[in-house]
Amino acid sequence: MKVAILMGSPNDKDKMAPALATLQELGVDAEEHVMSAHRTPAAVADFARSARQNGYAALICGAGMAAHLAGAVAANTTLPVVGVPLSGGALNGVDALYATVQMPRGVPVATVAIDGAMNAALLVAQMLAITDAALAARLDERRAGPQAGQGVQATQAGQGVQATQAGQGVQATQAGQGVQATQAGQAGGR
Repeated sequence: MKVAILMGSPNDKDKMAPALATLQELGVDAEEHVMSAHRTPAAVADFARSARQNGYAALICGAGMAAHLAGAVAANTTLPVVGVPLSGGALNGVDALYATVQMPRGVPVATVAIDGAMNAALLVAQMLAITDAALAARLDERRAGPQAGQGVQATQAGQGVQATQAGQGVQATQAGQGVQATQAGQAGGR
């Protein structure tokens, strides 16, 4: 079984990279594809219709602004589809979030946070782990604690909490009432 990671534009590759990296880290076969619900709608429909017979178990779709990719894919397959709304444009991803999460009855798309490609991969891995004990064990191990190249470390001192996620460039600090988060190269850690 493998997972397809689709994105609407080659420009989305950096924002979707955490999905591929996370799946590879967990030993899940994944492939990236660039196709647009607007510029290449026939290719999107053909890919989605044939995904099951081509060995895919789930599809992750990242798109910004109008963000119709996940919905167009979900309309053409009964495989699980996870949508990743991508930041950009005048509304910085809020438009993509609404477009991805507001699907009509009967055409579900599981939706993660704006630029949440890593969580999309983890959600798909959790779905696959329902019937894959080895993958379930890798997910348990990943969540249990720090590992080389990734992991979460947290310390609590007084009322402040500081957490860093190694390998992902995320650092968040909370002191008193304020919370500040940064991600290398972007504001707002995802």
